[in-house]
Amino acid sequence: MLKGLTTAALTAALLAGSAITAAAQDFTIRATANSNENDEDYDGLVVFKNHVENASNGRIEVELFIGTQLCSGGAECLQGVSDGSIDVFVTTSGGAAGIFPYVQVLDLPYLMSNDRVAEHVLSGDFTRTMRDMALEDSGDTIRIMTIGNTGGWRNFANTQRRVTSPDDLEGLKIRTVVADLPQEVVKAMGASPTPISWPELFTSFQTGVVDGSKNGITDIMGMKFPDAGLEYVTLDGHAYMGAIWVMNNQKFMEMPEDLRRVVVDGFAALQQATFASPKRKSIQAYQEFVEGGGDLYVPSPDEKEAFREAAQPVFEWFQENVEGGPEIYDALTTAVEEAEAELSDAYAADLQ
Repeated sequence: MLKGLTTAALTAALLAGSAITAAAQDFTIRATANSNENDEDYDGLVVFKNHVENASNGRIEVELFIGTQLCSGGAECLQGVSDGSIDVFVTTSGGAAGIFPYVQVLDLPYLMSNDRVAEHVLSGDFTRTMRDMALEDSGDTIRIMTIGNTGGWRNFANTQRRVTSPDDLEGLKIRTVVADLPQEVVKAMGASPTPISWPELFTSFQTGVVDGSKNGITDIMGMKFPDAGLEYVTLDGHAYMGAIWVMNNQKFMEMPEDLRRVVVDGFAALQQATFASPKRKSIQAYQEFVEGGGDLYVPSPDEKEAFREAAQPVFEWFQENVEGGPEIYDALTTAVEEAEAELSDAYAADLQ
């Protein structure tokens, strides 16, 4: 009888193991980022994969494809998400603007003043508003899951001189992406927008094709731009470098509710990881820039307000020229006001 019980127990264990193996194949999420393993996007994906696989008890497997294995560029990758050949992808506002032009709202300058405001805004209803707009415009195929960070804040950097006011940017050729909004920002500052592809930027600094750019410090140091003559960085923090994480909506909705919750929690963990990663990485990047002879300038509050005043025409242009512009602009500015009010209350309580 003991032998029979042992055999039965072994059989039950094997069957249970088979069930777990089968369950592990219930859902596979294919996630890609057109970056590398030194990037904040990769940091976020590692956290996402770990959380989702563990919290689902193996019922969801996450496969990571870093680089251009599945697709290259925003338009191609977003099409892959739409048709279901890719499950998860991360894009910048510039990469998604051709399909969802209103996501350029993330590039509007000087609306979010610091990390605490930005993180509050991107963790709330503003992102849900953008999600609803993207679902409608994509025929319910592309779902925005969260908005994180990729590279900290955009700052003006150049090869020519210290910039303390918009007047100092006048006449400089500033590299932008092809999207309209970044070019409008540069024009508002009196500079000349010059669209240049990212791989060509180092040589463009060397040859004088451009005098400056709008980048975060980790990108500047990662690409070794000081070696190409980039000497001056002004920490005006004109735009938070948002990373928009999207998922195939059918893949998400076909999961049972308990697993959808796991995925949502996974993206929340991913978001927190990408919020934190640039803060840590920028410490060494700033140090290396200054030690290499770079000029790092922090504008005073009055000087920063002068930059914001110069940017006023961009807000009007966005609402008048971008499809969905007024709706998403109102959503962002409302969220910023609410975040600032909540933080003000928090300071009042915490400083006593």
